[in-house]
Amino acid sequence: MKKSILILTLFFTLFSINAQENVKWLSFEEAIALNKENPKPILIDVYTDWCGYCKKMDLNTYTNKTISNYINENFYAVKLDGEEKKDIIYKNYTFKFQKEGRRGYHQLPATLMNGKMSYPTTLFMSVDEKILDRIPGYLDKTIMEKVLVYFSEEKYKNQNWVEFEKNFESKL
Repeated sequence: MKKSILILTLFFTLFSINAQENVKWLSFEEAIALNKENPKPILIDVYTDWCGYCKKMDLNTYTNKTISNYINENFYAVKLDGEEKKDIIYKNYTFKFQKEGRRGYHQLPATLMNGKMSYPTTLFMSVDEKILDRIPGYLDKTIMEKVLVYFSEEKYKNQNWVEFEKNFESKL
């Protein structure tokens, strides 16, 4: 019995370590600093601990090898808790946690999401730190692949989404 519990514990530990190591997640501050040294677009996954679809995206989308490799090569990836408690300084402003109701929210994700607090939301920032788009809701690996290519290859500059999607060829 003890041996079975040990094996199961080891399996789940290895599984969770593997799942967490797929995308190289950074803090918001780390991504901004790295972007100044070596510019790349920034992908921001805004989540909360209680969000079921956030967890589903972590397990089904971000663990896909094609997706995680593409993100790691082409973006600085940020995990940003919509209810983060610590202060974040950005552009000489200190964003703080705001207590509201039973929970509250953090000012930075609220600002980046124009006050539309929906979890999960995937944000894309250009190399000059301008918001390119905010995509609320669960993104499966098929949709995520298209969105990643659209923003990393700057297709949005000369193609609308419908035209891009019609001609897109998946590598999944």
